[in-house]
Amino acid sequence: MTEPTAFFHLGLTGFPLGHSLSPKLQSAALHSTGLSGEYRLYPVAPFPEGQAAMIALLDRLRSGELQGLNVTIPHKQNVIPLLDELTPAARAIGAVNTISCQEKRLVGDNTDAAGFLADLERHTPFISPQNHLESSSPQVPHPLRGLCPSSLHEALVLGAGGSARAVVYALAQAGWRVCIAARRLEQARDLTASLSTGESMITALPLDAATFSRQVSLLVNTTPLGMAPNTEASPWPHGTPFPVQAFVYDLVYNPAETQLLRSARAAGLPAANGLGMLVEQAILGFEIWTGRRPLRQALWQAVAPGQESI
Repeated sequence: MTEPTAFFHLGLTGFPLGHSLSPKLQSAALHSTGLSGEYRLYPVAPFPEGQAAMIALLDRLRSGELQGLNVTIPHKQNVIPLLDELTPAARAIGAVNTISCQEKRLVGDNTDAAGFLADLERHTPFISPQNHLESSSPQVPHPLRGLCPSSLHEALVLGAGGSARAVVYALAQAGWRVCIAARRLEQARDLTASLSTGESMITALPLDAATFSRQVSLLVNTTPLGMAPNTEASPWPHGTPFPVQAFVYDLVYNPAETQLLRSARAAGLPAANGLGMLVEQAILGFEIWTGRRPLRQALWQAVAPGQESI
């Protein structure tokens, strides 16, 4: 638990930031916990142009002027050399989305992986938490271990970019067999190599008919296909049958129902978008900064009134 702070100065850095939901989420978190504070946007241009501004912003965090920062594109990777320490999750994923200051040391964390699994737990009856991976921050138990499906459960992850890294890391840590399918097979292979361990089972696959015909328990889209304004696009080929017993999870949440989700539900499959992941990672980040856990319902009410179904 962090020491009480009279007023929490929190924020988000990245570029551009105009459409971020983080201010709504974190303002709701502050209100839910009864803490005084603000959550501001700190746009910083891409490096190298914005490097000096980023260093100055991080100095404000180190000095105590700020109590916490979220990081979004394009800075999730290039902020890493400016930090003093990374949590195991951030180091393995190779990206930071949450920064805190602990004893004058800037610590980079990644709550995307734990946020993804936390939301997946709410939707899928075949995941049952038994124990937890050791928390990357003392006050936050990341639910990455103990969520072990049977050996028959396999996940197919579409895409091999930055979002895929967090999803694949989360699933591998939870004991899933993970297949990564991407347009650029070499990128999928690089991701497989960087996240594979002696215990994990991660495979890179091409985007071909054999891959799309795999009978998997979980299908996750990490690509931007289907995101506004290109809402009619889908990463799943038109007319191709879905795995017969899969849960379909689309990280895209704008629009709330993508073409992928419409097609999956039309095929009788359960499905969810990525808004729950956004809410869960925000809860974890807020707890890192303040030691307080906000009400999930309060954050949902801020960004999607009436949409939380579980």
